[in-house]
Amino acid sequence: MDMKAGAGGSHPPGKHKVAIIGSGNIGTDLMIKVMRHGRHLEMGAMVGIDAASDGLARAARLGVPTTAEGIEGLVRMAGFGDIRIAFDATSAGAHAHHNQILQQHGIQVIDLTPAAIGPYVVPVVNLDQQLGASNINMVTCGGQATIPMVAAVSRVAKVHYAEIVASISSKSAGPGTRANIDEFTETTSQAICSVGGAARGKAIIVLNPAEPPLMMRDTVFTLSEDADEAAIEASVQAMAKAVQAYVPGYRLKQRVQFERIDPAAPLNIPGLGRMSGLKTSIFLEVEGAAHYLPAYAGNLDIMTSAALACAERLAQTRLAA
Repeated sequence: MDMKAGAGGSHPPGKHKVAIIGSGNIGTDLMIKVMRHGRHLEMGAMVGIDAASDGLARAARLGVPTTAEGIEGLVRMAGFGDIRIAFDATSAGAHAHHNQILQQHGIQVIDLTPAAIGPYVVPVVNLDQQLGASNINMVTCGGQATIPMVAAVSRVAKVHYAEIVASISSKSAGPGTRANIDEFTETTSQAICSVGGAARGKAIIVLNPAEPPLMMRDTVFTLSEDADEAAIEASVQAMAKAVQAYVPGYRLKQRVQFERIDPAAPLNIPGLGRMSGLKTSIFLEVEGAAHYLPAYAGNLDIMTSAALACAERLAQTRLAA
């Protein structure tokens, strides 16, 4: 079925129909964001594999077409020809199959799994450079939160090494997150370099079982060439403000910390050896918008917010042509 055949369907002018594949926490939260805040988007389908899932039940109550038969069920839906964008909020393992089918029908894919078939995208850093990609990958929750900070340092000084620690409440880590821990660390580490600009990167995720649940906390460490501290701090502040445009609960927990590493007492960086320079430490907190999930689930909120920002930009530019 040719996607363009439905492009002149019944959706309102300026609106593009989207499908969300995955009716779990991330998919359901994303659906609510599309319905509340989508300026150029409207829900065309919610797709799951569990007919009893809360996400599918909620979508049906809201009047969104649903299927519990996965990607094959989506293809058989009457309105499939109108779908312009598909968000995949399932798993890295399932995404390859989903992407293959969606690409056959010319549908723009936004991947919220760590599959990384398409280029890594962090909206404030490199979205405009990747608007032509038919599949874009949203990295990980830790990547969306921390890579903007690595990039903020990188635009002032050459970053030799960046290490991020993402701490999330264990209650906000669903089966998909837990099943993809290895992919999380690998994908985030790679994107720290390819998007953030670091020569080498490392990512660590911590599932915090504390009660009451804690908000997402992220720590970013960079080792860069010596540079003006005020310039780096200004760059970090500006980047944080840019992220807040689509993730209002994103904030710096304290002022940026600096430490000059003496060449006489260098740090031993894995894969790079002993190095000196300027160590920058950035501490973040991400509070969720509580559209579907509790406010402490900022790790999920930043993923769905970033995906929505990408889809809106694509709908404004390439898909509007």
